[in-house]
Amino acid sequence: MPRGLNNKVALITGAAQGIGRGIALRLAQEGVHIALVDLHQEKLNAVQKEVESFGVKATTFIADISDPIQVSHAIDHAESTLNGFDIMINNAGIAQVKALAEVTPSEFNQIMNINVGGVLWGIQAAANKFKQRQQAGKIINACSIAGHEGFALLGVYSATKFAVRALTQAAAKEYASAKITVNSYCPGVVGTDMWVEIDQRFSEITGAPIGQTYKKYVEGIALGRAETPDDVAALVAFLASEDANYITGQSILTDGGMVYR
Repeated sequence: MPRGLNNKVALITGAAQGIGRGIALRLAQEGVHIALVDLHQEKLNAVQKEVESFGVKATTFIADISDPIQVSHAIDHAESTLNGFDIMINNAGIAQVKALAEVTPSEFNQIMNINVGGVLWGIQAAANKFKQRQQAGKIINACSIAGHEGFALLGVYSATKFAVRALTQAAAKEYASAKITVNSYCPGVVGTDMWVEIDQRFSEITGAPIGQTYKKYVEGIALGRAETPDDVAALVAFLASEDANYITGQSILTDGGMVYR
């Protein structure tokens, strides 16, 4: 069990489903009080009930992470409602499956604003809050295997995740003196709605049968199975704990052995 998580307060973006939900449930099991942030109130309400079943406090907040003001308000809400703020998890993001030659300016701006801007504004607002509270803090960002290797038809998505690695490294250096650590987790093929969408888009573009792209990628995993949100959440819980106090600036692969860096 990771040390030092009991009664901490964490904010998780993209918490209504998938990996974000998995992280919320794992941290709740460790005694962490959770602020759940997303765009879908009904789904957030369901996750809140699950989180609270572990005997911890939870709250929800609707925010568009591409807007720095909304991100800052979400953190203020977490602090005031849960009486603290210790861990920021910038989990929210979107996928884009498209050949580079066909990406439009609006599509480029949308994914950059969410996947890169959302992480930047989360880092910025969380670090400001930790400094205001005169305390150490943990910032943990969603990266990907696509932040270590660019993939065909996922070129711009990969670019956003390479950018997350750069932000993670730079922020770790800039905030180290304030005792704020900044790290990223890099999942592979996780059985979530995002991968359903990715598989569907590959099918439309390449003509592959539904499920074939997902199957092909899973077959490339050394451990022989698709990843679950629980697999990702285990790493995040470690990075959020006292056991990871001497780890910063890292983007750690948790992919079952797909990409080696």
